[in-house]
Amino acid sequence: MLKNMLTLLFSILTFFAFAQADILQNHTLLLTSVRTGDTEVFAVNPVTGDAQNLTRSPKSEERYPAWSPDGKQFVFTSNRGGDSTTFNLYIAKTDGSKVRQLTQLPTGGVAYWASWTADGRWIYFNEGNTAMIHRVQPNSKKHEKITEGRDANISPDGKRLVFTQAGKNGYGVWVMNADGSNRRQIIPNESKIGGIAPVWSPDGQQIAFSGQAGEFAEIFTVNADGADLQQVTNLKQISSSPAFSPDGNYLTFRVTDEAYWRDAAKRAKTYQEKAGDKRPVWVVKTDGSNAQLIETLRYQCAMDGSRAEWKNSRQFTAGSLLAR
Repeated sequence: MLKNMLTLLFSILTFFAFAQADILQNHTLLLTSVRTGDTEVFAVNPVTGDAQNLTRSPKSEERYPAWSPDGKQFVFTSNRGGDSTTFNLYIAKTDGSKVRQLTQLPTGGVAYWASWTADGRWIYFNEGNTAMIHRVQPNSKKHEKITEGRDANISPDGKRLVFTQAGKNGYGVWVMNADGSNRRQIIPNESKIGGIAPVWSPDGQQIAFSGQAGEFAEIFTVNADGADLQQVTNLKQISSSPAFSPDGNYLTFRVTDEAYWRDAAKRAKTYQEKAGDKRPVWVVKTDGSNAQLIETLRYQCAMDGSRAEWKNSRQFTAGSLLAR
């Protein structure tokens, strides 16, 4: 009897392992990791776990990376400029070379969650202290402030921003034109937990975000006009930072047991401890089925809210993915 049960369990685990490998095959994930003892940006093969450190900058913190649409560059934020309290936006090639600083924020400024227009002409990002949305051109010094908002993400066609702002009962999901006009809340639900991190699907038809479900935060999807709100996960933990697969059929997301970012002291303690299993990466189908922890990313993920961003491996040109 015990032997049969063990055989069945092994078969189930094997099935899920192969299913996950099939989902993630031929993709590279861009994420932050503490595997070196510092918070660095890595490109990771989610099937084998092979990883390449793209930033290699000890004594600084690198966060919130995002692939360029053609997969030849990535942007990230870093305090490597000499002032540990200021996080500017940087750009580099996918092998980590030719790093350039894109912004010159005031002392204490914090850039986060950059996103590209599909044509690669603009990078939109958020500034945490002023709750302002900015944009910058990757090939010039043109830098513009757009409007107020948090966690903004630009649509692939560059025409709309999805973002969050405080309402009567917490943070909601809003959409507006890219110039800041025509702001509207697309769903009435608001979250006191925060960490909404809304993101567009590759075709610009859907939005994924973290929303409150009782005492927990789960991943939801909704059409761009606010119709067809669907709860994707039901893990009864704090799920956040969703990112669509290139075909729009799957989402990676981060999971933790507490919203430590809501308390300044707890947040500082969590970032200092750098527990590698505190906020691992999961994957789920957009219909809510087959939610799984990505085993190769169970440990060593960083504490920040960075997404695990997908890219087809054929677009990754840095060579073999070996941890450095």
